[in-house]
Amino acid sequence: MPEDLHDWVGSREESEDVIALWPVQALHATLDLESPRLAVGDPLPPLWHWLFFLPAVPHSGLGVDGHPERGGFLPPVPLPRRMFAGARYEFLRPLRIGESARSVGEVVSVTEKQGASGQLVFVLVRYEVGGEDGLSILGEHDIVYREAPHGAPDYTRGTGPIPTAAWSRSITPDPVMLFRYSALTFNAHRIHYDHPYVTLAEGYPGLVVHGPLTAMLLADLAGDIGKGPMKAFSFRVRSPLFAGSPITLLGDLDEDQAELAAWSHDGRLAVTATAGFGPGESVSR
Repeated sequence: MPEDLHDWVGSREESEDVIALWPVQALHATLDLESPRLAVGDPLPPLWHWLFFLPAVPHSGLGVDGHPERGGFLPPVPLPRRMFAGARYEFLRPLRIGESARSVGEVVSVTEKQGASGQLVFVLVRYEVGGEDGLSILGEHDIVYREAPHGAPDYTRGTGPIPTAAWSRSITPDPVMLFRYSALTFNAHRIHYDHPYVTLAEGYPGLVVHGPLTAMLLADLAGDIGKGPMKAFSFRVRSPLFAGSPITLLGDLDEDQAELAAWSHDGRLAVTATAGFGPGESVSR
């Protein structure tokens, strides 16, 4: 890994936005949620701040995969595949629909590792998000860069039967859901909407479901089963999910903590998550 990548430690990105109603209502429709539609003044559900503070990268600034060209806020890691691998959040107070807000991100570390699939580079980014009444969200993102695949990976075999849990849901994200979610989050990564590209260039068997989309679905399940407002949420992407195949969302609650998971239809553990609950004003729907 080039030594100058470490020069990006301390790189900062600041953005201001208004927590507008329309993207919130559009995401509610995209996820086909049964809960009442939100209105101005309502608290924003956990993780839904991902609809805001989006960098408006010009079309000329995108790479062949649809991601922004390397460099800028994030380091120019010379590996072709980039993935949002996981995150950890603390929710201090709710952002409210209609208020002005500010996000500050900072690159905390750049670490090289050697994995079973080859060279990996992990970039840790820390975020602080605040509204008109002060700091609202503390978060850390794990971004991983990987080598190109060596041969077609096998995602068809699972590890066994899907386990049972106290709460479960099934959802089948289709290409339309992925397209709408990409549009709402201004995500041009072609693995989510370009079938020839994702299969021929990246070797996946189909369109890849966004890791953050699955995390939002798990957070919604946690908000339904948890007791009190959500105070913390973390997730880790372990295996890809693909459009057109059912996903099973599972949740178990132990006092003030929920353990959650998303499984593929063929028995692969795809995403794990933990949600913590506590007293105070709710930041869940």
